[in-house]
Amino acid sequence: MRAVVRESYCDPDALQVCETEMPAPVAGEVLVRVRAAAVDHGTWHTITGLPFAARIVTGLRRPRVPVPGLDFAGEVAAVGAGVTRFRPGDEVFGSSEGALAEYLRAPVDRLAAKPPGISYAQAAAIPVSGCTAVQALRAVSVQRGQSVFVLGAGGGVGTFAVQLASAAGAHVTGVCGPAKAELVRKLGADEVVDYTRGDALGGARRWDAIVDTAGGRPLRRLRRALAPQGTLVIVGAEPAGGSGGGRILQGTQRQLAAMALSPFTRQRLVPLLSKVTPADLESLRAMAADGSLTPVVDRTFPLVEVPAAIRYLRAGHATGKVVVTI
Repeated sequence: MRAVVRESYCDPDALQVCETEMPAPVAGEVLVRVRAAAVDHGTWHTITGLPFAARIVTGLRRPRVPVPGLDFAGEVAAVGAGVTRFRPGDEVFGSSEGALAEYLRAPVDRLAAKPPGISYAQAAAIPVSGCTAVQALRAVSVQRGQSVFVLGAGGGVGTFAVQLASAAGAHVTGVCGPAKAELVRKLGADEVVDYTRGDALGGARRWDAIVDTAGGRPLRRLRRALAPQGTLVIVGAEPAGGSGGGRILQGTQRQLAAMALSPFTRQRLVPLLSKVTPADLESLRAMAADGSLTPVVDRTFPLVEVPAAIRYLRAGHATGKVVVTI
């Protein structure tokens, strides 16, 4: 099969598509013929090995899994022993290592049936970003009438967060650039703030909850815009294209500071470490199936253009998700 393979951490421009051996599913797994795979900033981290702290998970000296990528959508090609939930031919989506390839093996608890009525590219856009948004809003206990401020509202996680907060009845303010403003309104934002026209966090207004998916803003500025007993959720380590904090921390110092400070303030400061769970994946599947959630795909790239896809993502201008079609 064809796959993006790297044996060591590298710049994304060094990635190449190679012929490699097709994986075989073991007990509790399925083999998926991948039709689309999303790329996000986590993909960049696993390719470059930055920040160095992330290598505790991905491999200290070299990548533990040669093929990068997590989120995917495709068809079940074969099932391992004991698998009864899926059969060959079923359309699925989910998150598992090795997604930037024609085939991957995935545990059944990392899969869900692909929602009908959406494309493979849209389905591949859901798992990590969708689950991150679900868990961010769960952390703020979002409810009707609450004021929710979403920084990076036009990005991968932000487009889901705006929709989910709006569906919960919150008053949503989305922060984005002018090119994304109309879409963010259509997704459910009651107000849209153009960050290019001034300080989005300036003024005397305070919000019950802030979901920061954009990164880069100092913790003290975020707290000034937060209600005295409000909740701030920090998603991600650094702004797109940034290098704050150097090669060791890479912007994670905000999350570390939030963790250290939260016990000593009435405000809740939450550094979010999200994960794809079966329950959240199924909830997102149901919402996408009934049309109450729309995965936003900015652009698609073929497998051989994964470096270009990551460059486009890291430039910070993508609206929603960037997806590789296979």
